This record gives sequence, C-alpha cells and structure tokens, in this order.
Amino acid sequence: MTRAPLVVARTEFRRTVRVVAGDRTKLLFMLAIAVVALGPVTVLGTVLLSAAGEQVAAGGIDSSVTSTVMEATAGIAALAWLVLTAMATIRTVTTVADVDEPAFLLLSTSHRNVVLGVTGAELLTFATWTIPPTLALSSAFAYGAGTILPVVLAPAFVVLLLFTAVPIGFVVGVWIRHLITVYEPIARYRTPILVSVGVAYFAAIAMGWLETITSVLFDLLGNSPLGWPGSLLLLAVPGLEPSVGPLVGTVVGFAVVVPLAVGVGVVSTRIHWYSDPVRSDDEPAETQSSDRLGGLLSGLDRPTRTVTVTAIRRTKRAPVTLLYVVYPLFGAVAFLQDVVRTGTLPPPLAVLFCLYVVWGAGVLFTLNPLGDLGPGLPAVLTSTISGRQAIVGRILAGVLVAVPVGIVVSLVAGAVSPLSLEQTALLLVATVVGAVVGPALAAGVGSLFPRFGSVKVTNNREAVMPSKTAFLVYTLAIALPAAAAAVLSVDAAPAVLAGVLTTLLSLAPWFELTISARAITVVASIVLPLGLLAPPLSYRYAIRRFDRYTLE
Repeated sequence: MTRAPLVVARTEFRRTVRVVAGDRTKLLFMLAIAVVALGPVTVLGTVLLSAAGEQVAAGGIDSSVTSTVMEATAGIAALAWLVLTAMATIRTVTTVADVDEPAFLLLSTSHRNVVLGVTGAELLTFATWTIPPTLALSSAFAYGAGTILPVVLAPAFVVLLLFTAVPIGFVVGVWIRHLITVYEPIARYRTPILVSVGVAYFAAIAMGWLETITSVLFDLLGNSPLGWPGSLLLLAVPGLEPSVGPLVGTVVGFAVVVPLAVGVGVVSTRIHWYSDPVRSDDEPAETQSSDRLGGLLSGLDRPTRTVTVTAIRRTKRAPVTLLYVVYPLFGAVAFLQDVVRTGTLPPPLAVLFCLYVVWGAGVLFTLNPLGDLGPGLPAVLTSTISGRQAIVGRILAGVLVAVPVGIVVSLVAGAVSPLSLEQTALLLVATVVGAVVGPALAAGVGSLFPRFGSVKVTNNREAVMPSKTAFLVYTLAIALPAAAAAVLSVDAAPAVLAGVLTTLLSLAPWFELTISARAITVVASIVLPLGLLAPPLSYRYAIRRFDRYTLE
C-alpha cells in the first residue's frame, strides 16, 4: 500500500475530530450522552462481567447452558455487525460519500487511494468509540476469570466487525446517495422520501415494532454466517470450546469480504463521484407556488409580501436549516410508546404537543431575523424596506405554516385524549393564538441575540442557525408563562410544585429553604402577566432594532 491512502485517512480523520472538537455544544452533547447512556451501562456491565468471570473461573459453565451461551453470542455478534453496518451506511449517505473539495482530492491521487483513505478514516472514527468500552468490559471479565485472553480477543472481535461492516456500509451508502442525488426519479423527491423514512423509523420505535424486529433478527441472523465472529468471544471463555467451522469461516469470510467490499466501493464511487447531480429544474413550479402564495397575501404591501414568500421559499430549498426544530421530538418517542400501548393521550402530553407547535412557530423563521439575511444583510438594510415590513413578513411566514399545523395537532390531541369538547376548543384557541404570538416573541429575542456566522450541520454542510442564547431565552419565555398558567389553573399544582422544589433544595446540605405553596402562586401570578406582555414588547423591539441596526 502506498503512503497516499494513509495521508487521506489521517487528514479526513483529523477533520472529523476538529469538527466535533470545534463545536462545543456538539461536544458537550456527545459527552452528556456518553455519561448518561453509556456510563451506567459500562459501570454495570463491568461489575456483572467481573462477577461472571469469577463464577466461570470457579466452576466453569454448566453443560446445560453451553448451547444457550453459544447461540446468544452468535446473535449478539450478528446484531452488532448489523448495527455497525447501518451506522456506516448513514454516515456515508450524510457525510462520507460527499467528499470535501472533490476536484482537488480526486486529482491529487488515484481514485483507489481516495476510497482506501476515506474508508480508513471511518474505521478510525468507529474505533475511537467502540474500542475503549470494549477494553473496559473485557478487562473486567478477564480480571474475574483470571485470564488475559478476553482483553486480546474482544478488541480483535470488534476490529473484525469494523473491517467488514464499514466497507460494506460504505458501498450501500454510496449507492443510496447516488439514488437520492443523481438518479432523477428519486432525487427529485428525496426530501419527502427521507422524511418518510425518518417518520417510519420513529413510528417503529413508538409502536414497539423495533423490539419485535430485533428479536426476529437475533434468531435469524445468529444462525447465519453473520454470527460466526461470535466464536472469537467464546475462545476467551474458560471451559467453552467453540466449533472449528465458524472460526475457519470467520477467517475465510474476512479474507474474502474485505477486499471484495473495497473493490466494489472503488467501482461504486467511480460511478457516483464522476456523475453530475440532478439539477432542480422545477423552478417554474416553485415560482407558481410562490405566485399563489403571493396572491393570497395580495392585501399586503409588496415588501412585506416579498419577505414572507422569500422566507418560506428559502426554507423549502434548504430544509436542513430546520433540523433543530425537530430535536425536541426525539424526546417524545418514549412517551409515544405508552400512548400506543394504552390507546390514549394523557392531557398533559396533549398540552405539551400543542406547546411544541407554539414553540416551533417562533423558531421557524423569526428567531434570527438579522442573521438569516446572511450576505444580503447590507443590501436589505440600505433598501427602502422598513423594520415593520421586514419583521411582519417573517412573522407572517411563521403564522402561515404554524397555524394550520396547530389546528390539526390540537384537534387530534383533543380527540385521542380524555379532554372534553370545551377543553379541546380551549386548547385549539390557545394553540392558534400561541402560533401567532410565538413568532412575535421570537423576533425580539432573535434580534437581541443574533448569530451571523454559519455552523457545520455535517462535515461538508454549513447553515446559519439561531444562537444558543436566543434558543434558551426564547424557550424559557415560552415555558415559564405556560408553567405559570398551569399552576394557576390547577388547584393542587402550587402545593405539589412547592413540595418538589423543597425536596430538591434539601439535597444541598448547605442550603436550607422551605418553599410554600403561596410563594409559588405569587411567583406564577407575576410571571404570567409578564409572559403575556412579552410578545408585543418583543415585536416592537425587533422593529426598532432592525431600523437602527448599523453594520460594523
């Protein structure tokens, strides 16, 4: 192998590390996931594996459970390979197959070297987060069993999975990306297709189908050649003697699959990287859609109407800029499982879903009214458009999208929850009103904390996002008045909330404070009027900020 693939792999890996390390929010988010999700699993697994190792060293494994252990190991190996392949496929579709500066990279070295380098960088990326926990868990078992074999064979097992899963995932990902970017019948509708796939995935989780599918795949794939690598793990268990056939099949399969997958990857990328992506020629249809929208807004002055249509059109062309709006929905998946199982939506969840629509109404177009203009900011500021026209246009864009969604969500939430007709009607009115005032509130917050620089959405894709401070302040400005309204409308809420806060404060031994229900009521009585006054004041501030803004 020449030095060129190593240089490409090292460069791509360093770029990936810099992207993650350079975004402090993403880095802290990943660390939080590692601590919350993987931390307890690793600690518990370490303790259990150490005890299991001691038990195996003391009396071995009973012959009655030997076959069960072997089947379970094969199933785990097959599912682990499938998960790694799926992750490699997703990364290839979203990032890896979209190489940065392809003209420079593909001209600087041979095509094969680029494929080897990009795939090698992915192997390093996957190894950075799979090898450390593997070493921790295998070391715990090795300590209990009194043998060094687990520390050697477990990482070898992971490396074997990576060297087969990543190249295969790369090939599959390249062809998926080719279909959604080059193959015209699919590329033209890739956005609704990708949205449908995402909805189907989360629906499978919410419906509990994912567990059923996993159980079926565990049995099905465990008995296939994909389960053979599990025999490496069995070699590390004292008292177990895995069959020679799976071991030989693993070695032979590794020797055949890896070069074959790399070869197919070279051929696949030669087709994909040298093909022209589909150019959107549906501008007339988009123009017609904009004209229809402009016709609906014919009663407005032309600058306001133009701002509204432009904001919606730009978002339609680059929907990746709205990924942050979807993030809160990820936390709703666990609740949806209970909803599907019970067949009813609890009233608090119905209110939260409607509150999410209100929150999203402001986030869509108005949480960064100055920064969203990008390079066009000087031209807009020096034009004849007024602050009122610019802000009203963006607010109206959010209202046009959020109000219909709010009507549907509130009616569906009322229908599938125990809410009465009167309560459903009240929820509908509150959601529609919130979808109107939410953008006005967000306009002022976004004007106070603008962001003009772009952030990396993926390794090769940048977008202008609202600032983290604007997100936090706006979210609190929505959540606190909503919580205050809930406290004042439910008789038992002040006492319950006071008890919860007092209990939390008692956890700090140096801080003793008892919060009364009356104090909670007084604070809620202050917060709610302030929350109701915030949108008009925020709207006026956004207009004044736009009219008086000067470029530095």
